[in-house]
Amino acid sequence: MEGARKLHPSLFSLGILSSFAAEVICCGAHEGGSVKPKLIIRMVALLALGTASTTSAQSSQTPIDNKIDAVFSGVSSADAPGLAVLVRENGRTVFERGYGVRDLHSKANIDAHTNFRLASFTKQFTAMAIMLLAHEGKLRYDETLTELFPDFPAYGKTITIRNLLNHTSGLPDYEDLMDALEKKSGPTWSPQKQIQDAEVLELLKKEKAGKFAPGTNWSYSNSGYVVLGLIVARVSGKPYGEFLQARIFVPLEMNHTIVFQKEKNEVAKRAFGHSRENGTLRETDQSSTSATLGDGGIYSNLEDLAKWDDALRNHTLLSEKEFQSALRPVKLNDGSEPRWPTEPNDDNLHPGKPVSYGFGWFLDPYQGRQRIWHTGSTMGFRTVIEHFTDGLSVIILSNRTDLDPEKLALQVAGLFFSSKN
Repeated sequence: MEGARKLHPSLFSLGILSSFAAEVICCGAHEGGSVKPKLIIRMVALLALGTASTTSAQSSQTPIDNKIDAVFSGVSSADAPGLAVLVRENGRTVFERGYGVRDLHSKANIDAHTNFRLASFTKQFTAMAIMLLAHEGKLRYDETLTELFPDFPAYGKTITIRNLLNHTSGLPDYEDLMDALEKKSGPTWSPQKQIQDAEVLELLKKEKAGKFAPGTNWSYSNSGYVVLGLIVARVSGKPYGEFLQARIFVPLEMNHTIVFQKEKNEVAKRAFGHSRENGTLRETDQSSTSATLGDGGIYSNLEDLAKWDDALRNHTLLSEKEFQSALRPVKLNDGSEPRWPTEPNDDNLHPGKPVSYGFGWFLDPYQGRQRIWHTGSTMGFRTVIEHFTDGLSVIILSNRTDLDPEKLALQVAGLFFSSKN
């Protein structure tokens, strides 16, 4: 009936029970008799059940997922680029939602199947690939660059795989080397002609020294993880993407996660990156450095990353003992705690502050709770994974650069922690 108000099922049931009670009492009185005690007991029990159902329905109007939704509902409009949010507790998904659209052309909604470029979120997968090869005895963490690449210059003789994994290698930043070369020789790379991993290695080979002696300092290094991706390919005999597919994605049934290589594969249900320029969001999906692999080349979605979260919690790919290497905070050669560099830049999240890093993971605790975490930041995308060892995980994938997924994820974590107090 037009204009009719739909009732909650529990309220409808309660109405029937109330009518039934009234009818029983009236019939008993009308017939000059009394209502039997057993019937009264049954009636009271049914009424109590209906009341409890109503109370439960009313109390479920403001669960924690409403509070989580409140964190995100205002950060993106329905027709603008946005984000996908996954919250899991003890291996169970408790919140999964998309906000905004994959791109400004199709206006397709973001959901759990939307694939985002992970950016540096990729590094944990590169580290896992290296650890799987170490587990098989195909490489050693103390192997040096010159052992793996005999034509690498002398400064690679003391740079180990372990240094590459925990950002103490001192390798020059390949973006800086690109800039220096283009200042001399003119434009070389562009979003259409992107630098490839092999070219990064060649740039590093032309240098005479690193930024510092390995192990004496800490500096976040995309160069190191590009080289690690090349090491995976060299040692395994398979291209980096094929190795990850065979050894990580297929075993975990991460069926829509890929190492993206233009003209070699395609990203299904792909989110395109956006940046705010002059107050307007516009597509900024690719840059000259968007094709490198080991430091940021994976695309994935919430559905698949829930499986990754399970694998981490259940030690599916490596035993708990073997995975401990990834969770051991690096110390410098003199035994001191490393710090972020003091000069700010895009890869320097907390200038001058202490940093705890293992193999592909930041390890700093939050509010006294142990966690492993990583952010990702690249042309058009921002991502984060916060995996707490006490059971909570928050993953946020965003296809716009004016959002701060790390801050938003910690807001969500705070909601859960306060609800436990």
